[in-house]
Amino acid sequence: MGRVAVTAQPGLDARRLRADFPIFEQAIHGKPLAYLDSANSSQKPRQVLEAMRRFYETSYANVHRAVYELGVRSDAAYDGAREKARRFVNAEPGEVVFTRNATEGLNLVAYAWGLDNLGPGDLVLVTELEHHSNFVPWQYIAGRTGADFAAIPIDEHGELRLDALDELEARGQVKLVACGLVSNSLGTVNPVERLAGWAHERGAVMVVDAAQAAPHRPLDVQALGCDFVAFTGHKMCGPSGIGVLWGRRELLERMSPFELGGEMIRKVTLERTTWNDVPHKFEAGTPPIAQAVGLGAAVDYLTEVGLEAVERHEAELTAYAWGRLSEIPGLTLYGPPPERRAGIISFNLDGVHPHDVAQVVDAEGVAVRAGHHCNQPLMTSLGVDATTRASFYLYTLPEEIDRLVEGLQRARKLFS
Repeated sequence: MGRVAVTAQPGLDARRLRADFPIFEQAIHGKPLAYLDSANSSQKPRQVLEAMRRFYETSYANVHRAVYELGVRSDAAYDGAREKARRFVNAEPGEVVFTRNATEGLNLVAYAWGLDNLGPGDLVLVTELEHHSNFVPWQYIAGRTGADFAAIPIDEHGELRLDALDELEARGQVKLVACGLVSNSLGTVNPVERLAGWAHERGAVMVVDAAQAAPHRPLDVQALGCDFVAFTGHKMCGPSGIGVLWGRRELLERMSPFELGGEMIRKVTLERTTWNDVPHKFEAGTPPIAQAVGLGAAVDYLTEVGLEAVERHEAELTAYAWGRLSEIPGLTLYGPPPERRAGIISFNLDGVHPHDVAQVVDAEGVAVRAGHHCNQPLMTSLGVDATTRASFYLYTLPEEIDRLVEGLQRARKLFS
């Protein structure tokens, strides 16, 4: 992999890092692109694009199916990407399953663990902050199995009300707790370690959605103390179509398969079929090989930049954006103060629909997301239908936040 524009140091030079991202070389509506939607999906550096191109041009073959040279190269690239992902989250060997995305990883746990382990009298707990991908599968599987389903509420700052746990626990035997590490709408950083300890005291399993955390801060699955963690490549400078599910090996080995077919098979006879070892038991069919190579390159890139530096850079941007947005009359900010959140800010401008806000600022070359952000229960709790969301990453510059503020002032005047 080619070297990035800056090596791991206490600080991060976002202006130099932007040179690694071809998409910033274009103009949008005649203006430089200010991409403030990385919580949705991140942009891709040349190092990732080149790694995938080089793999397709020189080493592509199906994996674990051939002994010829291309097959050997492809196996090495795919298995090497799994090893990079394993080290990235401090997992043990054999505990990293490749999926299409975080959503598939969470569904895998819901079906392969949930259907066999949940039943009447059991309680499944999620939070009001959850992305639909860590909410709807558990709601659905609870309904299928007869388990009860409930959500931990939030307070006025958009943070979890852990004081509600005692009341919720009275509804049944807590069997599973599902929680995002970082809220994709509010940027709230949840106390996952504390929740995992509480869940384990009750014999429950803890599932963590780390899609908004893995790209932005160091992630150590051992330190989190949970049982499953899912994240996705496309939010962390990698390609779409590849995600990671980490699970404790003893749980993965006891779980039923999620999909059936090639690769996850050990032996097939007319009488019975036996399954391959984990993680291969959960990877039926031809996997996303080149996408895994791209994910491995993205892990290399983020490791060289330094996730601690990324986290500090985003904290500075978030504090700056919070201050600038607070200057706009009629603008409501949602969630905790900047020192207690990640690089995501959701807001509404009085009298202007979020979709109109997003279109106005797009005319200035600024990309933000408008809508419910796959967080409809949270929107209900906030008393709104939608918000506008700005999210930051390692390539975000302070002047892009200034341009967002200018666009919001323009929207305010247009719709006043």
